[in-house]
Amino acid sequence: MGLKASLSKPFAKLAVKNVRKWSEKPLETQEAVFLSLIAAARKTAFGKDHDFENIHNYEDFKKAVPVHDYEGLREYADRVKKGEEDVLWPGKPIYLSKTSGTTSGAKYIPITKESIPYHIQAARDAILHYIAETGKADFVNHKMIFLQGSPELDTSGPIPVGRLSGIVAHHVPGYLQRNRLPSLATNTIDDWETKVDAVCDETLKQRMSLISGIPPWVQMYFEKLIEKSGKKSIKEIFPDFSLFIYGGVNYEPYRHTMESLIGKRIDSIELYPASEGFIAYQDSQKEEGMLLLLNSGIFYEFIPAEEFGTANPTRVSLSGVELNKNYVLVLNTNAGLWGYNIGDTVRFVSSSPYRIVVTGRIKHFTSAFGEHVIAEEVEKAIAFASEKTGIEVVEFHLAPQTESINGELPFHEWAIEFKAQGIDSVEFATVLNSKMTELNSYYKDLLEGKMLQALKIKPIQKDGFQNYMKSQGKLGGQNKLPRLANDRKIIEELK
Repeated sequence: MGLKASLSKPFAKLAVKNVRKWSEKPLETQEAVFLSLIAAARKTAFGKDHDFENIHNYEDFKKAVPVHDYEGLREYADRVKKGEEDVLWPGKPIYLSKTSGTTSGAKYIPITKESIPYHIQAARDAILHYIAETGKADFVNHKMIFLQGSPELDTSGPIPVGRLSGIVAHHVPGYLQRNRLPSLATNTIDDWETKVDAVCDETLKQRMSLISGIPPWVQMYFEKLIEKSGKKSIKEIFPDFSLFIYGGVNYEPYRHTMESLIGKRIDSIELYPASEGFIAYQDSQKEEGMLLLLNSGIFYEFIPAEEFGTANPTRVSLSGVELNKNYVLVLNTNAGLWGYNIGDTVRFVSSSPYRIVVTGRIKHFTSAFGEHVIAEEVEKAIAFASEKTGIEVVEFHLAPQTESINGELPFHEWAIEFKAQGIDSVEFATVLNSKMTELNSYYKDLLEGKMLQALKIKPIQKDGFQNYMKSQGKLGGQNKLPRLANDRKIIEELK
């Protein structure tokens, strides 16, 4: 065992001990975060406009601060972007993280000197929890790759602007830099396909042990590696590869194909980073879900998903959540976001400690017939069908077909790119449909009530999803394809 691996084990135990200090006192921890946030922002423009001086508890806060998305904060966000100080948080942000909005255009999320350390600490602690639990640490002695956006920043304005993964790249601890790939020159390549080619060339001869990125783009990297090397699997190219770290999308729909490419099953760690804050990470290989980070400068609120959009939805703090219930996640942060609906839905799977799974996006669902299918259900169903039939899936998207075609009943249409082209998808469709009826009782009722017919699969040609994302200017990086929609815009463009 190398020196780094040896040193990492006691460091890991200390990190876990420190996390337990707050995770075992969850409500007290969140109360302390809440009070510190309110105190810090009292004299900001937002704090003055929302009477922070007279907010003493969560009930006061709910009366003073409404829940909103980026549009609701745009007036303040635009002032921040112009360089004005003390708007949402004391002083000015040190960065603005640029993200793509579906309705708001580009969004500029503030990152402050208070918030940036938590992005680094959370990623580090996720790895340290893995080491502490499993005792596996040899991977730290070899090369690690983080497939991410370009670290180049736009410095033409008063505050540097970049993508989250690129911003964080500037703050990677020095002890990791020596083992870290790709190089700065490769990382700054803007075109994703060119970048993947360059990453392959840099890494083919390296002893890669840890690979991190969004699953579909890592899959693209693996396929290119196999093509360039002439090898049959990633384990032949990287025999030391033992840990995959991912975030952004659920790994399960990709797992079968990824493990086929790798040639073996390897451990994985799920992260939940966002421009708005690092929200959770997988702290155990044995337990379901990710540890909600209660001591990272974020005060969380939750709205039951079924009530979201109603006149007076229930709005609770951590003390009011229930297990196995779908919630819209609302953030208040030390970067100056207040009552901010991040757009994600989560479900608690544990309260000791508080662990969550991400169930989807509040705007991404299929409910043309009242079935309200969510991302968690379609991801579970596709993973089950792939495992059951042995048919590998590259990517997929679900949309409703509401119009009657040739007098037939409406149906759910699944655009699926299979690993092998030209396969008979009848068995896959049967298994997929059966699993969907098990996961969603409303869908089952619609089938049994002859309101819908069984789902249909539209096979998509090789690289069809990649070509679609490229046509949208969203190939690679942090970009993710919506799993499902309540309209046919994406599926028609795919077809």
